[in-house]
Amino acid sequence: MTENQGTPLIQIKNLKKYFPVREGWGKLKYIHAVESVPLSIWPGETLGLVGESGCGKTTLGRTILRLYEPSSGNILFKGEDITRAAMLPYRRKMQIIFQDPSSSLNPRMTVGEIIGEPIDIHGLAKTREDRKERIAALLAKVGLNSEHANRYPHEFSGGQQQRIGIARALAVEPEFIVCDEPVSALDVSIQSQIVNMLEDMQADLGLSYLFISHDISVVRHISRRIGVMYLGYLVELSESSELYKKPLHPYTRTLLQAVPIPDPQKTRSRERSVLEGEIPNPLESPPGCVFHTLCPKATGRCAELVPELREAEPGHQVACHLYAT
Repeated sequence: MTENQGTPLIQIKNLKKYFPVREGWGKLKYIHAVESVPLSIWPGETLGLVGESGCGKTTLGRTILRLYEPSSGNILFKGEDITRAAMLPYRRKMQIIFQDPSSSLNPRMTVGEIIGEPIDIHGLAKTREDRKERIAALLAKVGLNSEHANRYPHEFSGGQQQRIGIARALAVEPEFIVCDEPVSALDVSIQSQIVNMLEDMQADLGLSYLFISHDISVVRHISRRIGVMYLGYLVELSESSELYKKPLHPYTRTLLQAVPIPDPQKTRSRERSVLEGEIPNPLESPPGCVFHTLCPKATGRCAELVPELREAEPGHQVACHLYAT
């Protein structure tokens, strides 16, 4: 897909998610896990989402699927507002692959029962034989065989368990899948197999992905566009190649400079930004730009006003006062 035409598959407008926290007998406070995020994902697209641990990537993905209820904002699927809608009809169209395959599979259920459960809930198999054939076909699609249907999750390796999780997500024939760090718990050799399998399935089935990861190299490989999050805010959004070639936000530059290079000479000569200052408390976010306490280019304006995500260059959005018009 090279052009965005028609209606986005997924569109979120000013999405917020706050978690209440009470410190001892003190007053109730809120962690601003996701703060006013605007985002669109197009049919057949993979949108990557990167950022350090705790920046809100997973919370954003789960809130889009309404596994977490949004605090405010709107979630649209094919132009329909589903922010307060009954979700059962949309569960067939929107699925998730969890980060830890071992904890996301019920240890008391066989693989056949795990994959067959969503088929049963949505009434996708007319007969028991049809159900059995569907399960066998899904196992084959993820590189397993029909005999595995009678085994339990603990009998499989981590990579095989993740394949089972992918088969479960595919069981209801979805259009959109949140891939929540699907390879972070796997060996490097297995990671490439899973990523290649996701790409093949996207080509065959026309799937759209929100691919969440802290591994920027993996995100670069699979994603058409990449969004960068910091403390709940989307601070930059661009085409994958453009983001790597010309990062605009100071935080994005810092992330890219931290990516290891398998060449000692290049590693020694590469430019590095040294961040000085204090990391903000998520319970008491500072006024203005949340990155200004660490940013080497911060000005007085950065400490007063929250920058809006705006287009600094064609197709390249950034939330930074340095690029405000």
